[in-house]
This record gives sequence, C-alpha cells and structure tokens, in this order.
Amino acid sequence: MAMTFTSKISDGVLHFSFDGNLIGEDVGSSIIEKANQAVAEDVFHCIIDINKVKYINSSGIGVLITLLTKFRNKEGEVIIVNPSEHVKKLLIITKLSAIFKMSDSLEEAIQEIKS
Repeated sequence: MAMTFTSKISDGVLHFSFDGNLIGEDVGSSIIEKANQAVAEDVFHCIIDINKVKYINSSGIGVLITLLTKFRNKEGEVIIVNPSEHVKKLLIITKLSAIFKMSDSLEEAIQEIKS
C-alpha cells in the first residue's frame, strides 16, 4: 500500500499525518520538500502523527532522521505522535526512541512544543 500524507502549518508548527507504510519511495522527497518550505517560512517545530503507519523500513527511518536534523538545526523539535506498537518497537530496537520525542496524543505534543 502506497503511503499518503497530509501536512498543514498551524500556530507555527508543521503537522504531518502519515497513512500507510513509511518506506521512503516517492513520498519521502515530497515530505522533505514540505519540511524545507516550512523551515523557509520560519516554522521550526514539527509534529508527525504516525498512528496509521504499520511498517517503516530503513528509507522511512532516513526520512524521519532527515526531518529531525532539519528542525533541530533551527533549534526546533520533532515529536512523533501515537506510534503503533510495531513502530514503537522498531524505534526502541534502532535506539531512535532515545533521540525522538514521542507523545501519545496530539494535544500532549502541542503542549510539549509550547513549553
């Protein structure tokens, strides 16, 4: 199943919502492009809702790390919201859970960015 995503900027935060398998493919460059546009508009925080993502491969992890680097280079933050159990396990196994902030809800993530 090809992944789709939506993005919007709200209150100075880029919100992504991913649906499907995050395996880099064609959609990875579109995601990075949206992030580049947001950073160009002085948006330095990003919330990624991945509760509809069932599977991530190494290319998908690369997309997440690229996003994190992009926003942290601007003193910003990236928060992953609502990862499925499988994705959460993957982030723990790859030690990415140590570098990514994770949140159980969108509201919690927004509060964290504002604090």
